[in-house]
Amino acid sequence: MTDRTKDKNKDSASQLCTFLRDSYLDRTSRPIYALAYLALFIFLYEIGTILISPAQLSEALARPQIRVVAFVWVQNLLELLGFSERLTWLATPLVVVIILVALQLTSRMRWAVSAKDFVPMTLECILLAVPLVVLSMLVNHSADSATLQAAGGYTAGTPRLLIDIITGIGAGIYEELVFRLILICLLMVLFQDFLGLSRMRSVVLSVLISAVLFSAHHHIFFVNGSFGFGEVFTPGRFIFRALAGVYFAVLFAVRGFGITAGTHAFYNIIAAVVNAYLIEAG
Repeated sequence: MTDRTKDKNKDSASQLCTFLRDSYLDRTSRPIYALAYLALFIFLYEIGTILISPAQLSEALARPQIRVVAFVWVQNLLELLGFSERLTWLATPLVVVIILVALQLTSRMRWAVSAKDFVPMTLECILLAVPLVVLSMLVNHSADSATLQAAGGYTAGTPRLLIDIITGIGAGIYEELVFRLILICLLMVLFQDFLGLSRMRSVVLSVLISAVLFSAHHHIFFVNGSFGFGEVFTPGRFIFRALAGVYFAVLFAVRGFGITAGTHAFYNIIAAVVNAYLIEAG
């Protein structure tokens, strides 16, 4: 085996799909690209949440149903590890950074990032989000607003669309972190390494379980030591989000964390705008 072949195998060892080396698809599926591309999203979510207003921020902390639940889960884990409540606001984004840097190190992929790729990445994310908007309307043919909104809820005094966009950005990052990057990997280890199932069965079970849990957590969740309730359950909403969970899992396997989280965030933004200017206006 030549050195070039060895290097290529090292670069692709951690990917489920391999692309032509140094092509757009290869570059933008790397963990370092996910970190660089999502840095602005993480910053906007953190700053946007804080700037809503101190009073509403306190209310959001007390009522996680109007926060991104996956973000609160990471905060709760950090608090169990000894971080103060204030420090978790800074440490939670660092969890994303540390995981992506660790994946980049273990993947042995190239570290170079070209900012020129960010524009086509954004266009790709928007295009990949459009099928989810269409799917939400097909599954929920009544096109109720709760299905099309971004993650979270609302508080008085802040424009509803602004809160939808802020929480939608956070959901895109932290729900993909929890349900795709972490949960699917843990389920694969459980089914394939501990239970000895075939790779195909492990993949199918991991994707389906993560998709069902992803959908369910929008209705009932456990945070801060107690159960909370989100949206009222309807079959249409649950089925749509379960299908969306499968869609994101496939996208994660093919395009990596950065494009998947970006697509999720842009879906939430598009859904918020559609909900605000088309559905409610109508």
